[in-house]
Amino acid sequence: MPLSLSLAPFSFKLSTNIPLVNSNLEKLYPSFCFEEQAFTDYFLQVHNSGLIRQFFRKQARFLCDLREPFKPLDYSQAFAMLEWGMNWTVASHEMSFLLVHSAVLAKDGKAILFPAPPGSGKSTITTHLAFNGWQLLSDEMALINLKTGRCHPFVRPICLKNNSIKLAKKWFPHASFSSIAKDTHKGDVIHVSPPLSSWDMRFEEAEIVGIIYPQYTAGNILEIEALDNSNSFMQLSNNAFNFTALGKVGFDTIIKTVEKAKSFRVWHNNLIDLQDFIEEEIL
Repeated sequence: MPLSLSLAPFSFKLSTNIPLVNSNLEKLYPSFCFEEQAFTDYFLQVHNSGLIRQFFRKQARFLCDLREPFKPLDYSQAFAMLEWGMNWTVASHEMSFLLVHSAVLAKDGKAILFPAPPGSGKSTITTHLAFNGWQLLSDEMALINLKTGRCHPFVRPICLKNNSIKLAKKWFPHASFSSIAKDTHKGDVIHVSPPLSSWDMRFEEAEIVGIIYPQYTAGNILEIEALDNSNSFMQLSNNAFNFTALGKVGFDTIIKTVEKAKSFRVWHNNLIDLQDFIEEEIL
């Protein structure tokens, strides 16, 4: 029987015959996420790839509305595939928000965007802040309201990779972690559920006051470079999934976002120093 998955502002219906997917969903998502909704935005499937593959090198397939955007992955990566599939689904279809590839966290209703490529330490920053008093809006995708310019939460588990897995388990041993998906195209991957406080605030939009383009560095000194609006506009638009499709509305939304927010490029190594900078200089 398909499972309802209510992840504001979207509603999914999921069909799966893979126990690993069900067990991780139950571990990482609060019970209210499974409440039946009157309307479903997207129909998802995560299934075994076929009869033969059930006995030899088992694989998993992801489908959205009967469309298969990815090649099958190893069976052990099925839950990670679902999480990536939900990202793809929203990024490929939604036009009701400006969608930016970025982590978003907020404190006292004020949000910081962290647009960043792989290897920047974005998810490690996200985990640290989420478990130190900040509201997680999203680990992967900023949903910017086209009318108000505020950011809408899309709360989901945080995706951690490789070395950050060991760090997160050491720092937050009581958090809920998924099983490890080994040897993915991103390396070893695990998901961690944010604190319940972030789930409880899943309907509360936040005002964007800062944009940080982080880059992890081996150095011990926090380096900060203030960015002007034109530079920040170029970087933010390059990270927007539907910037071109939205046309003038998308252009105007990014312009307004960078004009009202402070923008910085930051090279970081110490998360405490980074948090202090954000709380003292931006909020």
